[in-house]
Amino acid sequence: MLHPQARVLIDLMAERGIAPIHTQPPEAARQQYRERGALTQPEPPALARVEDLSAPGPHGPIALRLYAASTPQQGRLPVLVYYHGGGWVIGDLQTHDTLCRQLAQASGCAVVAVDYRLAPEHRFPAAVDDCLAATRWVAAEAGRLGLDASRLAVGGDSAGGNLAAVASLYARDHADMPRIAFQLLIYPATDQRRGTPSHETNGDGYVLTRDTMTYFHDHYLIDDRHDTDWRASPLLHEDLARLPPALVITAGYDPLRDEGLYYAQRLTEAGNRATLVSFERMIHGFITMGKAFDETETAVQLCANELRRALA
Repeated sequence: MLHPQARVLIDLMAERGIAPIHTQPPEAARQQYRERGALTQPEPPALARVEDLSAPGPHGPIALRLYAASTPQQGRLPVLVYYHGGGWVIGDLQTHDTLCRQLAQASGCAVVAVDYRLAPEHRFPAAVDDCLAATRWVAAEAGRLGLDASRLAVGGDSAGGNLAAVASLYARDHADMPRIAFQLLIYPATDQRRGTPSHETNGDGYVLTRDTMTYFHDHYLIDDRHDTDWRASPLLHEDLARLPPALVITAGYDPLRDEGLYYAQRLTEAGNRATLVSFERMIHGFITMGKAFDETETAVQLCANELRRALA
């Protein structure tokens, strides 16, 4: 059953006539996403260190933001490189600022958020290229930044979960990437074909709709041939063995629910340690909605605990 707090939010959005993402041009959708976040996110916790950085990338400089609950003088910290959600079209450092602060505060790890390039201005695989380049740079500059590159995780929500899964696969097979110790996959998009049962059962009425997923898909991918490219659909990679331990979080009323479930299952079948936790009453996007949903705090703390354990 849908959580009563989720029903209240859905009804409130309908009452206020908030236009669905897929009915808006990207710039308007991005602004609405920022404004909506301001209403549903809790107050951002204060941290000892929040620093804006820039990394070089194949398409130009990449903006980053480093979060830590301690200063470099207090010792090198394990680090989570975090890729925000938003369908590869919306989202930025600010939309996920509170979540990154929460994860840094609760886990004891540093968090480096990546402001990767968005579609349709920068289409596939630009986001992948940026995330890989940023992760390499964080590892290379770890000593200067007070970070421990030997304890590096990747993570993200939705499109960011997709990018984290892709980065983990890429790092396994390429010597120019750092070793990734853990992957945090929050309702990840793993199959661009969008044909799982949850795309039908949860495709309308729960904020993220099948029409919005098609909007994101069509802005991000140049044509349908990319649906089966593992850099867009990591679930379709033929070999999911020898990957970092993973926490996969899904939401029961999310079109992406089954993509997360199937990915976690394939990770486990391939011999990896993968934990799946489904928040059955929640909708897509709930991890950043702590002002609206009580269960968000539980989910954030779960993520932080698993990060702390994996990178100890």
